[in-house]
Amino acid sequence: MSRPRVLNLPRVARVGVKQEVPWEVNGERIDAVRESWLVEDRWWTEHPLRRRYWELVSARGRNLVVFHDLCVGGWFTQGS
Repeated sequence: MSRPRVLNLPRVARVGVKQEVPWEVNGERIDAVRESWLVEDRWWTEHPLRRRYWELVSARGRNLVVFHDLCVGGWFTQGS
């Protein structure tokens, strides 16, 4: 029996930030911020989840989604 695959795992990212807003992701300049939102979940457990997500448009026109993990620190990309 095969094991189920986990899709869309977050990947560590290098994010440059100015005034709390991403301006560069993995060396690629950001031209626009489409949206930002906060996710808070599992606050009742030993491992709560608290992330600030950003939907971005790069200088090359790519759509990117990154998040800052507010519990453990660090930036991650999500999606393609």
